[in-house]
Amino acid sequence: MTKTLNPIQIDWNARAQILAPDGRALIDGQRCNSLSGETFIKHSPVDGRSLGAVARGQAADIDLAVAAARKAFDRGDWSRRAPAERKQVLQRFANAILAAGEELALLETMDMGKPVRHALQVDVSATARCIQWYAEAVDKLYGEVAPTSDQALALITREPVGVVGVIVPWNYPMLMAAWKLGPALAAGNSVVLKPSEKSPYTAMRLAELALQVGLPPGVLNVVPGLGHEAGEALALHPDVDAIGFTGSTRVGRKMLEYSGHSNLKRVYNELGGKSAVLVFPDCGDIDPVAQAIASGMFYNAGQSCNAPSRVLVHRSVLEEFTAKLCRSAQGYAAGFPLEEKTAMGALVDDAQLRSVLRHIEIAQTEGAQLLLGGHTACDDRGGSYVAPTVFAGLTPSMTMAQEEIFGPVIGIMPFDTEEQAVALANGTPYGLQAGVWSRDIHRAHRVARALRAGTVHVNQYDEDDITVPFGGYKQSGNGRDKSLHAFDKYTELKTTWMRLEPSPTQRAE
Repeated sequence: MTKTLNPIQIDWNARAQILAPDGRALIDGQRCNSLSGETFIKHSPVDGRSLGAVARGQAADIDLAVAAARKAFDRGDWSRRAPAERKQVLQRFANAILAAGEELALLETMDMGKPVRHALQVDVSATARCIQWYAEAVDKLYGEVAPTSDQALALITREPVGVVGVIVPWNYPMLMAAWKLGPALAAGNSVVLKPSEKSPYTAMRLAELALQVGLPPGVLNVVPGLGHEAGEALALHPDVDAIGFTGSTRVGRKMLEYSGHSNLKRVYNELGGKSAVLVFPDCGDIDPVAQAIASGMFYNAGQSCNAPSRVLVHRSVLEEFTAKLCRSAQGYAAGFPLEEKTAMGALVDDAQLRSVLRHIEIAQTEGAQLLLGGHTACDDRGGSYVAPTVFAGLTPSMTMAQEEIFGPVIGIMPFDTEEQAVALANGTPYGLQAGVWSRDIHRAHRVARALRAGTVHVNQYDEDDITVPFGGYKQSGNGRDKSLHAFDKYTELKTTWMRLEPSPTQRAE
């Protein structure tokens, strides 16, 4: 994986004009229309243009895809292939992703609105890195021998769970798919992937690339469609053994209900967040703190479940921090995603734009003080843009302090004591991520231990690597994506107990 991904010198506008993505499903190794022939039209949030018709997969299409996945799993040419051989295919898959990087980046940008340089340099690279990492890991996972008596041998081994349903969101379509495909495929499972109807294209292209490098037909199937049709049918399907879902807490609850109404399939939810960052007076220079928080919040137009949307600031540094955060936020003015200089692109569609504007209006009605933004942007482009928005005077009971907005909106809340700050940070139903800024290592460690979050960042925000788990506490979900821990979701533990000595009864005979 040595290819350098660089967006400079590429005429993205010209490429976008001739972009004609294939919206058909991919089932059992073949591109196909939905069985009903129905489609939906996908519009780009970049400029409102139609990207084309996408197959509207429904229950019958899910049945077909699950049957293909089960047939492939039982056939064994992937599930029973030696781990070292699966590794080779997945390594080729990772290299194919890099080779198709410019195409994938443009699809991602036109599909969901992020700056194309981010799509190329971050999303494509991280997707390939994820597949590569799990390829390298799979032949290094060992079983166990239990410490039994001398008369028995108990082996503990991992087996693929079977057919895995994967349902991913629209904010990081490629990367969220890779976080689940990497360990699921490496472990030997077959997969049916349902991408968000808001961003379906890269998932289908990824599956094509996997086929081209040797993944057997039926091992990876992609069925686009609406959540309440294709997604619900996949989660309810009696021949799906596990569901890996990333999305809203509301839909995550439904995933658990669907499991109970079907075959009690395992459900692993990675859900929303309302991440708090705590800025203490001993944080040091305020400038880099404000810049890091602005970057974490306004990257991807705030459409990140771990975005630091609540900033808890000690009252003694509140005025200075607020001024510097507003200054840093101005560097993320919404811009056209196909231009190299753009730092923040579009929201995924007009529905999301309306939702964000509604939350901004509610915040003002409830008494929060609007310091920056709060309005649409790039109105001449025809897409879905909103300016970076900063509120002061946030209180714990306000809607924007409790609900995930999923847009470039951040709120500042003062605190006076460490105990108060921890209580405020933990005072939501979510527990995905948090941040602590303090040069006192004792305080930083103490506060990090007290925060109920799956990841706590100290003196930085959103540094990351595939080697560490991602997931949350409370209503932010269960299970973990990334790292070796992800294999727990896509494997079964089997105990094989063998008696080495005849039983006393057998010896007597």
